[in-house]
Amino acid sequence: MKTDEIIAQEKKYIFQTYSRYPVVITKGKGMKVFDNNGKQYLDFLGGIAVDTLGHCHPKVTAAVRNQINKLVHISNLYYTLPQIKLAKLLCQLSGLDRCFFGNSGAEANEAAIKLARKYAKEKLGAEKFEIITTKGSFHGRTMATLTATGQEKIHKGFEPLLPGFKYVNFNDILDLESAINEKTCAIFLEPVQGEGGVVVPSKEYLSKVRKICDDKGLLLILDEIQTGVGRTGNYFAFQEYNILPDICTVAKGIGGGLPLGVMIASEKLASSFSYGTHGSTFGGGPVVCSAGLAVLETIIKDKLLKNAKETGAYFVEKLNSLKVKYKSIKEARGLGLMIGLEFSVLGKEIAGKLLEHGFIINCTNDNVLRFLPPLIVNRKQVDSLVAALDGVLEELKMQ
Repeated sequence: MKTDEIIAQEKKYIFQTYSRYPVVITKGKGMKVFDNNGKQYLDFLGGIAVDTLGHCHPKVTAAVRNQINKLVHISNLYYTLPQIKLAKLLCQLSGLDRCFFGNSGAEANEAAIKLARKYAKEKLGAEKFEIITTKGSFHGRTMATLTATGQEKIHKGFEPLLPGFKYVNFNDILDLESAINEKTCAIFLEPVQGEGGVVVPSKEYLSKVRKICDDKGLLLILDEIQTGVGRTGNYFAFQEYNILPDICTVAKGIGGGLPLGVMIASEKLASSFSYGTHGSTFGGGPVVCSAGLAVLETIIKDKLLKNAKETGAYFVEKLNSLKVKYKSIKEARGLGLMIGLEFSVLGKEIAGKLLEHGFIINCTNDNVLRFLPPLIVNRKQVDSLVAALDGVLEELKMQ
């Protein structure tokens, strides 16, 4: 089937909730993907931080193949080893104590919101239910998580929103402190804002937020859906700031491409989720948990945190070198392999042109090119991307 025929069928049979590029991807290996015409692309978006080890990593595919031949699904009314093994490893790597498994980042964040409110009602008092989040944040598309998201464009059309959420400026301690009142039960943040434009806070910000929570008896929830699982050069981004949240959520990169979301929390909250208070039919299934174990074990064995830090720093340096030539580039920034290149002009056309040249990225917050390559990316591949970007900016006559 030709590309235009495939696109026509998609437009006829699928809700138009995505603005897709006119490319049909059919297979992938490592950093490379291929379309239905055989054209090769280097994937510097990684399924939006999902393909942590690249496409079809042999350790992940072997783990999935082995498990799928033994047991695909069984109800969470029974114990399964892959789920328990993955939970144990996540707790060991995070410093937290308990896991709840779902299927996505939104589900993990939904669980975090429910747990925070349940704990607050039981331990802090029924009047404490408000959660403070930040402007520019993104936490998901369910009613609770889109309400938690601090972007009006995400809220539009779904009003009335759920009560109990307040929004403050990110990386602004004074604004945060002024929003806290007798109803506040938790503060809910991304350690680095992803959809908001790869916004990295000051070194002191998260440690100050942690202290505020400690002083006022509030819970700290960190959304690590995009930053977790090695993305920032740490297993979790909060480790960069030497703090420990009460609740942390991960998804995207943990499943190696399969749908898996996890809420991890401290022991003090454990009793607030008891039998029947929360659940997920497919959450923590044996196949996806086997994939998650393979992902984490490979990150550890292949020392991919080191590669994320070193190659990420090199990547930012190479992008910043383009600022001399193009005044429309404001800044390259990031943490590990979560990188943004901010322009003073719209960036979607640049991303589209790079796709034509065989490089997959995307544009977020209108003017920030976002790079979320697999943790296996190397300097030679970074050089090829930066050279292609230079060529595209010349082609578009950027200043």
